[in-house]
Amino acid sequence: MFVPARGGDPVTGSAGAADTGVRPSVAVSPDAMLIRRTLDEIEPVADKVTSYFYALLFVHHPDLRALFPAAMDVQRDRLFKALLTSVKNVDDTGYITDYLSHLGRGHRKYGTLPEHYPAVGECLLSALARYASGTWNPEAEAAWVRAYTTISQIMIDAAAEDEAVAPAWWQAEVVSHELRTPDIAVVTVRPDQPYPFLAGQYASVETPWWPRVWRHYSFAAAPRSDSLLSFHVKAVPAGWVSSAMVHRARPGDVIRLGPPSGSMTVDHTTDNGLLCLGGGTGIAPIKALVEDVAERGHRRPMEVFYGARSGHDLYDLDTMLRLEQSHPWLSVRPVVATGRPDGPANSLSGQLPDAVRQYGPWREYDAYLSGPPGMIRNGVDALVGVGIPSDRIRHDSVDELVAAGD
Repeated sequence: MFVPARGGDPVTGSAGAADTGVRPSVAVSPDAMLIRRTLDEIEPVADKVTSYFYALLFVHHPDLRALFPAAMDVQRDRLFKALLTSVKNVDDTGYITDYLSHLGRGHRKYGTLPEHYPAVGECLLSALARYASGTWNPEAEAAWVRAYTTISQIMIDAAAEDEAVAPAWWQAEVVSHELRTPDIAVVTVRPDQPYPFLAGQYASVETPWWPRVWRHYSFAAAPRSDSLLSFHVKAVPAGWVSSAMVHRARPGDVIRLGPPSGSMTVDHTTDNGLLCLGGGTGIAPIKALVEDVAERGHRRPMEVFYGARSGHDLYDLDTMLRLEQSHPWLSVRPVVATGRPDGPANSLSGQLPDAVRQYGPWREYDAYLSGPPGMIRNGVDALVGVGIPSDRIRHDSVDELVAAGD
């Protein structure tokens, strides 16, 4: 399956397209075998290992505490999981270089420096030695040291290369804030310098009310001549960033943006049709993809299924219908899970994946999915079931969607 990176919160370890398993096609080295034995031993006590790791890090290196948000509950495991994902795949040079380079570039927005890496490595090894006593020996320690040295150097090099061509973050002023429903806002911002991105990508966002807490939001429009960026944000219960963006942000406020990420972008080298499933605020990047295709001037069939819990939740339906009226190659079908649809004549009732099965065939289409994690999982199953090859199904990493839920 083609699973584009959802940007990744590199310092917190939240990595798009992160495969937490081992790459099956890569031969296993002696170091990797030693590392996996350690991982197998600590798996039952992973929470304790993580807590001990952070305790060591903050006690022995208190200056690093400033790199993390005040409350650690949301992302406590992410840095540790990223480290474990990296060492699990240490033999896969291509994968690990791509994965870690992405993380290293993203580290910059947190103020991470090369000298921070040895401190993290020191505390990682100490935590492993404490909780993997059955497999920890000089050979295992040496394998972990070699793996961590490789990991940290890739990340340091990627950050240094990125520093030469891009800022660590962008300041962006809120220029408009439109409340579409009591808990959904369309927020438009003006970055302080050019912000290059592609339709279908997303940015990590930090608000002034919750320093060092970053969440991911897709761009709701293709790149514009006026350089403005728009996001669709839904406030969720106990959601720090989402609630601030919906209920506190006003024109004149300044937020920070991390670099653009994600590869849920249109392949303009093919004539395949585009089948797009957007659930809830997941319609935002789908709208951007429509605009991207329209700007290219290349008529390709594009079918959009816009799903929501009820008709009231189809907050951007009017916009999508106007796009449909302007572009004869575009079809928009609203789908509501509960109640009777009260939109256009082609409105549907039921679950989004089930609705897609009623139409087609889709074998000559590239598929794009954006929405809640459950919708993504069910949507992928439905699309594969109706004959779309898995390598033509693009969506944000489900793990990232869970991590960015607030």
